[in-house]
Amino acid sequence: MVSFSNRLFNLINIALVIFQRPWVWFLRTCFERHGKSFHFDPHGIYTFHNISVGDDVYLGRGAVLVAAKSKIKIGNKVMFGPYVSIFGGGHNIGEVGKFMLDVHEKRPENDLGVIIEDDVWVGSRTVILRGVKVGRGAVIGAGSVVTKSVPAYSIVAGNPAKIIKCRFNLETALTHEKTLYPPEKRLYTADLAHLKATTIDFQKINFLSSKKLL
Repeated sequence: MVSFSNRLFNLINIALVIFQRPWVWFLRTCFERHGKSFHFDPHGIYTFHNISVGDDVYLGRGAVLVAAKSKIKIGNKVMFGPYVSIFGGGHNIGEVGKFMLDVHEKRPENDLGVIIEDDVWVGSRTVILRGVKVGRGAVIGAGSVVTKSVPAYSIVAGNPAKIIKCRFNLETALTHEKTLYPPEKRLYTADLAHLKATTIDFQKINFLSSKKLL
């Protein structure tokens, strides 16, 4: 038999869902653009005016999407786990003779947009930093810190995130593209050349990319 407290808890949850719907509808209109079937946590943190979202996008609980002077663009069929953070900007830390808190002028490299292409899965508690482009079909492992762009159909994980494998080989990826996209939107061999790489190649790519960040 269901206790009175459980019944009351269920009734409160139902009431919250009903009264939250108009608020969610209003917040959805605040985004720069959104497609159909866009689900997001209304209690997340967003700079609405410069975030555009495609069709069939699910933003998990506790999302933080912030870009003061740049843009965050999310494609179609994208899944985000809970507590994902995307930052399209950063502080100017290069001013001599000033505390960082007192520096209000920014350099061009301090505000760079973030692009999440179609068919991407971003794992829970991932952090994606400014200037990153996550390629079509990529997967980002939970808890990753993404500091550089992710090639299409790659699987990355870690801090900083590195390529650990690819979802498909080149031939399979081309078949996948042909099945899902019209000719004018497909990726072709030249776009997917990295899928020919071996594990050793990926290690070399990650090492060289890390050196560029130092």
